[in-house]
Amino acid sequence: MATAASMVTGADKQPKQVVPGPILLLGAPGVGKGTQAKELVKLWGIPQISTGDLLRAHRDRGTELGKLADELMKQGKLVPDSLVNDMVAARLLEPDTSRGFILDGFPRTLPQADWLDNYLKEQAGQPGSNCCCLPVVAVNIQVDYTQLLRRITGRRNCPVCQTIYNVYLQPPRHEGICDVEGATLVQRSDDTEECFAGRMKTYESLTAPVIEHYRALSRFAEVNGDQPVAEVAAGIVSSVERLRG
Repeated sequence: MATAASMVTGADKQPKQVVPGPILLLGAPGVGKGTQAKELVKLWGIPQISTGDLLRAHRDRGTELGKLADELMKQGKLVPDSLVNDMVAARLLEPDTSRGFILDGFPRTLPQADWLDNYLKEQAGQPGSNCCCLPVVAVNIQVDYTQLLRRITGRRNCPVCQTIYNVYLQPPRHEGICDVEGATLVQRSDDTEECFAGRMKTYESLTAPVIEHYRALSRFAEVNGDQPVAEVAAGIVSSVERLRG
Protein backbone atom coordinates (compact mmCIF):
# COMPACT_ATOMS: atom_id res chain seq x y z
CA MET A 1 0.00 0.00 0.00
CA ALA A 2 1.33 3.46 -0.87
CA THR A 3 2.38 5.66 2.03
CA ALA A 4 2.04 9.42 2.14
CA ALA A 5 5.78 9.74 1.58
CA SER A 6 5.85 7.45 -1.45
CA MET A 7 2.84 9.14 -3.02
CA VAL A 8 4.52 12.54 -2.71
CA THR A 9 8.08 11.61 -3.68
CA GLY A 10 7.91 8.22 -5.40
CA ALA A 11 8.40 4.86 -3.69
CA ASP A 12 12.15 4.83 -4.37
CA LYS A 13 12.89 8.30 -3.03
CA GLN A 14 13.11 9.85 0.41
CA PRO A 15 10.61 12.56 1.39
CA LYS A 16 11.91 16.11 1.10
CA GLN A 17 13.93 17.15 4.13
CA VAL A 18 11.50 19.88 5.09
CA VAL A 19 11.28 20.92 8.74
CA PRO A 20 7.53 20.56 9.20
CA GLY A 21 7.21 23.01 12.09
CA PRO A 22 3.84 23.60 13.78
CA ILE A 23 0.97 22.24 11.66
CA LEU A 24 -2.66 22.97 12.46
CA LEU A 25 -5.11 20.45 11.00
CA LEU A 26 -8.55 21.93 10.48
CA GLY A 27 -11.71 20.23 9.35
CA ALA A 28 -15.31 19.63 10.28
CA PRO A 29 -16.38 16.71 12.50
CA GLY A 30 -15.85 13.46 10.63
CA VAL A 31 -13.22 14.58 8.08
CA GLY A 32 -10.55 12.33 9.61
CA LYS A 33 -8.20 14.79 11.32
CA GLY A 34 -7.11 12.19 13.86
CA THR A 35 -6.33 9.63 11.15
CA GLN A 36 -4.31 12.16 9.18
CA ALA A 37 -2.43 13.32 12.26
CA LYS A 38 -1.26 9.74 12.84
CA GLU A 39 -0.06 9.53 9.22
CA LEU A 40 2.00 12.69 9.67
CA VAL A 41 3.41 11.46 12.99
CA LYS A 42 4.71 8.34 11.21
CA LEU A 43 6.13 10.33 8.31
CA TRP A 44 7.86 13.16 10.14
CA GLY A 45 8.41 11.76 13.65
CA ILE A 46 6.83 14.77 15.32
CA PRO A 47 4.18 14.57 18.06
CA GLN A 48 0.44 15.02 17.75
CA ILE A 49 -0.84 17.46 20.36
CA SER A 50 -4.51 17.23 21.24
CA THR A 51 -5.98 19.48 23.92
CA GLY A 52 -8.32 16.68 24.95
CA ASP A 53 -5.35 14.36 25.52
CA LEU A 54 -3.48 17.10 27.40
CA LEU A 55 -6.43 17.73 29.66
CA ARG A 56 -6.80 14.03 30.50
CA ALA A 57 -3.05 13.68 31.11
CA HIS A 58 -2.96 16.62 33.52
CA ARG A 59 -6.00 15.33 35.40
CA ASP A 60 -4.57 11.81 35.60
CA ARG A 61 -1.20 13.09 36.88
CA GLY A 62 -2.85 15.41 39.36
CA THR A 63 -0.91 18.48 38.23
CA GLU A 64 -1.95 21.93 39.41
CA LEU A 65 -3.37 22.66 35.97
CA GLY A 66 -5.20 19.34 36.04
CA LYS A 67 -6.68 20.03 39.48
CA LEU A 68 -7.91 23.44 38.36
CA ALA A 69 -9.50 21.97 35.24
CA ASP A 70 -11.06 19.12 37.20
CA GLU A 71 -12.62 21.49 39.71
CA LEU A 72 -14.12 23.64 36.97
CA MET A 73 -15.53 20.60 35.18
CA LYS A 74 -17.08 19.29 38.40
CA GLN A 75 -18.85 22.64 38.70
CA GLY A 76 -20.15 22.22 35.16
CA LYS A 77 -18.01 25.07 33.86
CA LEU A 78 -15.97 25.22 30.66
CA VAL A 79 -12.21 25.12 30.95
CA PRO A 80 -11.13 28.69 30.03
CA ASP A 81 -8.74 29.51 27.22
CA SER A 82 -6.09 30.68 29.69
CA LEU A 83 -5.90 27.25 31.31
CA VAL A 84 -5.86 25.41 27.97
CA ASN A 85 -3.15 27.78 26.75
CA ASP A 86 -1.02 27.02 29.82
CA MET A 87 -1.31 23.27 29.14
CA VAL A 88 -0.30 23.76 25.51
CA ALA A 89 2.61 26.01 26.52
CA ALA A 90 3.95 23.37 28.91
CA ARG A 91 3.69 20.68 26.23
CA LEU A 92 5.47 22.74 23.58
CA LEU A 93 8.54 23.06 25.80
CA GLU A 94 9.16 19.29 25.70
CA PRO A 95 12.14 18.22 23.52
CA ASP A 96 10.09 16.20 20.99
CA THR A 97 8.55 19.41 19.61
CA SER A 98 11.88 20.84 18.39
CA ARG A 99 11.21 20.01 14.69
CA GLY A 100 7.50 20.65 14.82
CA PHE A 101 4.20 19.25 16.02
CA ILE A 102 0.69 18.55 14.78
CA LEU A 103 -2.10 20.47 16.46
CA ASP A 104 -5.46 18.70 16.60
CA GLY A 105 -8.34 20.71 18.08
CA PHE A 106 -6.24 23.75 18.98
CA PRO A 107 -6.35 26.63 18.25
CA ARG A 108 -10.09 26.30 17.90
CA THR A 109 -10.91 30.02 18.18
CA LEU A 110 -9.34 33.27 16.98
CA PRO A 111 -8.15 34.30 20.49
CA GLN A 112 -6.39 30.92 20.82
CA ALA A 113 -4.75 31.41 17.40
CA ASP A 114 -3.55 34.88 18.39
CA TRP A 115 -2.16 33.51 21.66
CA LEU A 116 -0.32 30.68 19.88
CA ASP A 117 1.24 32.98 17.28
CA ASN A 118 2.47 35.34 19.98
CA TYR A 119 3.74 32.49 22.17
CA LEU A 120 5.82 31.01 19.35
CA LYS A 121 7.29 34.45 18.59
CA GLU A 122 8.25 34.84 22.25
CA GLN A 123 9.85 31.40 22.33
CA ALA A 124 11.89 32.24 19.23
CA GLY A 125 13.70 34.86 21.31
CA GLN A 126 14.39 32.55 24.25
CA PRO A 127 17.90 31.01 24.23
CA GLY A 128 17.89 27.23 24.61
CA SER A 129 14.14 26.87 23.99
CA ASN A 130 13.12 23.34 22.89
CA CYS A 131 10.02 24.60 21.12
CA CYS A 132 9.96 24.75 17.33
CA CYS A 133 9.36 28.43 16.76
CA LEU A 134 8.47 28.43 13.09
CA PRO A 135 5.08 30.04 12.43
CA VAL A 136 1.99 27.84 12.32
CA VAL A 137 0.78 26.64 8.93
CA ALA A 138 -2.87 25.56 8.72
CA VAL A 139 -4.28 22.87 6.44
CA ASN A 140 -8.04 22.51 6.13
CA ILE A 141 -9.37 19.05 5.18
CA GLN A 142 -12.51 19.54 3.11
CA VAL A 143 -15.30 17.00 2.67
CA ASP A 144 -18.73 17.64 1.16
CA TYR A 145 -21.46 18.15 3.79
CA THR A 146 -23.58 15.28 2.45
CA GLN A 147 -20.62 12.91 2.56
CA LEU A 148 -19.80 13.98 6.12
CA LEU A 149 -23.41 13.39 7.10
CA ARG A 150 -23.22 9.84 5.72
CA ARG A 151 -19.96 9.22 7.56
CA ILE A 152 -21.45 10.32 10.87
CA THR A 153 -25.05 9.14 10.76
CA GLY A 154 -24.08 5.84 9.11
CA ARG A 155 -21.70 4.82 11.88
CA ARG A 156 -22.53 1.70 13.87
CA ASN A 157 -20.29 -0.11 16.33
CA CYS A 158 -20.19 -3.53 17.93
CA PRO A 159 -20.69 -3.30 21.72
CA VAL A 160 -18.48 -6.40 22.18
CA CYS A 161 -15.38 -5.95 19.98
CA GLN A 162 -15.87 -2.22 19.21
CA THR A 163 -15.53 -2.78 15.44
CA ILE A 164 -16.92 0.25 13.61
CA TYR A 165 -19.06 -0.09 10.48
CA ASN A 166 -20.88 2.37 8.28
CA VAL A 167 -24.22 1.41 6.78
CA TYR A 168 -23.48 3.50 3.67
CA LEU A 169 -19.74 3.12 3.19
CA GLN A 170 -18.65 -0.06 4.99
CA PRO A 171 -21.69 -2.13 5.95
CA PRO A 172 -21.57 -5.48 7.76
CA ARG A 173 -22.30 -8.64 5.76
CA HIS A 174 -25.68 -8.92 7.50
CA GLU A 175 -27.62 -5.76 8.24
CA GLY A 176 -27.28 -4.65 11.86
CA ILE A 177 -25.05 -7.59 12.89
CA CYS A 178 -21.32 -7.57 13.65
CA ASP A 179 -19.31 -9.75 11.27
CA VAL A 180 -16.97 -10.81 14.09
CA GLU A 181 -19.13 -11.25 17.18
CA GLY A 182 -22.63 -11.62 15.76
CA ALA A 183 -23.78 -8.95 18.20
CA THR A 184 -26.40 -6.34 17.36
CA LEU A 185 -24.73 -3.13 16.23
CA VAL A 186 -25.53 0.13 18.01
CA GLN A 187 -25.51 3.79 17.05
CA ARG A 188 -24.04 6.44 19.34
CA SER A 189 -26.63 8.87 20.66
CA ASP A 190 -24.79 11.84 19.13
CA ASP A 191 -24.43 10.26 15.68
CA THR A 192 -27.77 11.67 14.52
CA GLU A 193 -28.45 14.26 11.84
CA GLU A 194 -29.75 16.74 14.42
CA CYS A 195 -26.64 16.45 16.60
CA PHE A 196 -24.36 16.62 13.58
CA ALA A 197 -26.03 19.80 12.33
CA GLY A 198 -25.48 21.40 15.74
CA ARG A 199 -21.82 20.36 15.83
CA MET A 200 -21.30 21.74 12.31
CA LYS A 201 -22.88 25.07 13.24
CA THR A 202 -20.64 25.36 16.30
CA TYR A 203 -17.55 24.35 14.32
CA GLU A 204 -18.21 26.83 11.53
CA SER A 205 -18.89 29.77 13.87
CA LEU A 206 -15.72 29.14 15.90
CA THR A 207 -13.34 28.06 13.16
CA ALA A 208 -14.20 30.37 10.26
CA PRO A 209 -12.25 33.26 11.87
CA VAL A 210 -9.26 30.93 12.43
CA ILE A 211 -9.27 29.96 8.75
CA GLU A 212 -9.43 33.59 7.65
CA HIS A 213 -6.65 34.47 10.11
CA TYR A 214 -4.17 32.03 8.57
CA ARG A 215 -5.40 32.66 5.03
CA ALA A 216 -4.65 36.38 5.47
CA LEU A 217 -1.13 35.47 6.60
CA SER A 218 -0.61 33.25 3.49
CA ARG A 219 -0.10 30.26 5.80
CA PHE A 220 -3.20 28.32 4.78
CA ALA A 221 -4.02 25.51 2.37
CA GLU A 222 -7.00 23.26 1.62
CA VAL A 223 -6.94 19.55 0.81
CA ASN A 224 -9.69 17.35 -0.62
CA GLY A 225 -10.55 14.93 2.20
CA ASP A 226 -12.89 12.79 0.11
CA GLN A 227 -10.05 10.51 -1.05
CA PRO A 228 -8.23 7.43 0.31
CA VAL A 229 -6.26 8.11 3.51
CA ALA A 230 -2.83 7.98 1.82
CA GLU A 231 -3.89 10.45 -0.89
CA VAL A 232 -5.23 12.92 1.66
CA ALA A 233 -1.98 12.60 3.63
CA ALA A 234 0.03 13.18 0.45
CA GLY A 235 -1.98 16.35 -0.21
CA ILE A 236 -1.27 17.60 3.31
CA VAL A 237 2.47 16.87 2.93
CA SER A 238 2.60 18.72 -0.41
CA SER A 239 0.76 21.69 1.13
CA VAL A 240 3.13 21.89 4.09
CA GLU A 241 6.18 21.65 1.84
CA ARG A 242 4.83 24.45 -0.35
CA LEU A 243 3.98 26.68 2.62
CA ARG A 244 7.42 26.09 4.14
CA GLY A 245 9.18 26.65 0.82
